[in-house]
Amino acid sequence: MAGFRDFLLRFRPVGSPGRAAPGGVPADRAAELAAELAPPLSHLEAAEAEARRIREEAARAAAAKRRDAERQAEAIVGQARARAGEVRAEAADRARRAAEAEAAELLATAERDAAATRARARARMPALLDRVARLVIEDIEAPGPPVAGRAPARGADGGPPERGP
Repeated sequence: MAGFRDFLLRFRPVGSPGRAAPGGVPADRAAELAAELAPPLSHLEAAEAEARRIREEAARAAAAKRRDAERQAEAIVGQARARAGEVRAEAADRARRAAEAEAAELLATAERDAAATRARARARMPALLDRVARLVIEDIEAPGPPVAGRAPARGADGGPPERGP
């Protein structure tokens, strides 16, 4: 790189334009600038080459990582597809067990309801049989032929017949 003195020489006075004077020759500024910039530009070319090399190396590394990621993704998808049947079977088994448990619970509830209905029927049966027997006796003791559209029978207290719960 040019020194400070060389830098200042660019500004030295030269002869005035006109005929050549024996004391000085006009300075060649383009040559001086080229000479001054040649070392930094050569360093810049080296830096550009290094940057180019780094970019190419990074591109190769990125391509390798991309290929590895694609292989890994394909392996994961393959494992998932291989395991899909097993997962479906497990899900179906869980759903079947849940449905069976619900069906068992519904059956138990229905059996309890049926038992309660049978118990109510057994509890009400004597009163209903007594009532039917009274109505039959009333029909038998009533004078004349039985009438199809006759009024309903009355309870023991003279009101409407009793109804069970």
